Amino acid sequence: MDKILLGRLRDALLLTKELSESVDEHQLHRCINGVASNSIGSQFWCIVGARESYARGIVAGTWQGFACSLSREQTRQASSVRSALDVTQHKVLDAIERTEMSEGRWQLVLDLWEHEIQHQGQLIRYFYANGILFPEPFASRYALSQPKIMEA
Repeated sequence: MDKILLGRLRDALLLTKELSESVDEHQLHRCINGVASNSIGSQFWCIVGARESYARGIVAGTWQGFACSLSREQTRQASSVRSALDVTQHKVLDAIERTEMSEGRWQLVLDLWEHEIQHQGQLIRYFYANGILFPEPFASRYALSQPKIMEA
């Protein structure tokens, strides 16, 4: 079961990377008009912070609290968002690989996986609301039709 969960987590991390590579700096500012929402960049901020926080918790063996190294300004910079997602993907996988895993640690992994997937669902709504094309692997995984392209 552990191998299955780790495989699903790896897949989810890669799909989020694909999403981040399909948005530019202008799109990171976008929200969902007409409803309470933050920006696409802020969604990625939460993903980065969760990855950092869960990696710390996995190493410690228990939740250590939430913190994110990505600044508000960096959430507006595509290169910073992508870099942070790449670094945190490796942090999470390294934490799992170098730690003797227990039931409590696997629970943290499951919580992280759930958080990652939940944000992917939210980002689907953001992409549709803003007419942003999905990367093909992501669209295929969730059987999504591509949104109509919106004028910038």
